[in-house]
Amino acid sequence: MMSLIKRLAWLRWPIAVALLIALALHEGIFEALALIKRAGPVLLWLIPLHALPLLLDARAWQVLLRDRLPLTTLWWIAVVREAVGRLLPVLGIGGELIGIRLAARYMSDVGVVSASVIVETLVTMAVQYALAMLGLACLYMTLGHADGLSAIIAWGLAMSLPIAVCAFVVAHRGAPFHRLEAMACRWIGESHQLVAKLDGKRLDAEIRSLLQRTSRCASAFAWQLAGYVLGASEIYFGLAMLGHPVSIAGAIAIEALTQCVRNAFFIMPAGLGVQEATIVTVSAALGIDREAALSLALLRRAREFIWGGIALTLLRLLGAADVKERSGAPAGLP
Repeated sequence: MMSLIKRLAWLRWPIAVALLIALALHEGIFEALALIKRAGPVLLWLIPLHALPLLLDARAWQVLLRDRLPLTTLWWIAVVREAVGRLLPVLGIGGELIGIRLAARYMSDVGVVSASVIVETLVTMAVQYALAMLGLACLYMTLGHADGLSAIIAWGLAMSLPIAVCAFVVAHRGAPFHRLEAMACRWIGESHQLVAKLDGKRLDAEIRSLLQRTSRCASAFAWQLAGYVLGASEIYFGLAMLGHPVSIAGAIAIEALTQCVRNAFFIMPAGLGVQEATIVTVSAALGIDREAALSLALLRRAREFIWGGIALTLLRLLGAADVKERSGAPAGLP
């Protein structure tokens, strides 16, 4: 059974790559690359621009941790979390797990760190809904009418809303991790190392306590939403550099709806094909040239790989330093 699941997981990659190639050929990949070439090195400014949304996202996490860790520390962890969650085949949860692991290097209370990440994930779900509604509003404001894409996304949001509500109710009222601990005890035994490290009852209590701090959750929500909206600056400046400017409302619509669709199709590794198709489709609805939209999608993908490559390299170096530290060798020695 596990081998079948692994095969299906890896099968996602050729499907995603095929979708991306088909989209690139259909929309004119060579024209898009020519447009990027004409724009020139000024496009490199889009790479450091992404640091600002990540900073606001890190601030949201810092609020949930009650300012126990410096913002700079949480920012670089946020960079690694995004890289793992977006570029590795981990079905969207690997970023959260690596975030807990890295933050635990600076905080001894793993329960508090884990609870903050879980609550942050719940807050992110709420932010995604708010962002999608904002994107639909901006699209309607720009077009002056609702199109078919807006209707599809609105229906998708309505259909998935009960799942998000249930997740909040279970986290706030139930004891999911205590039940998980009990199941682990039955399946793999109380003496197993994993069970020994899992204190489900305390983790549930930490999550409930944090969710009851409504002011902190609301503040984290505001910081996260601001980060996503600021992420639209990449769309705004990118299209301007490509010679196809868009309004601020249009940029927010493209960013918001792209995030919405990408998260809905989290099963696709790195959002390959899905992200590009959404950018092209929403941009076309706003009257933007399809080659320019594809150029923007390719630039965003390149930025993701550059940021992700740097983050994963740092993570690898950090892991090597940990091994040397445990073996008693100085971290700076080869």
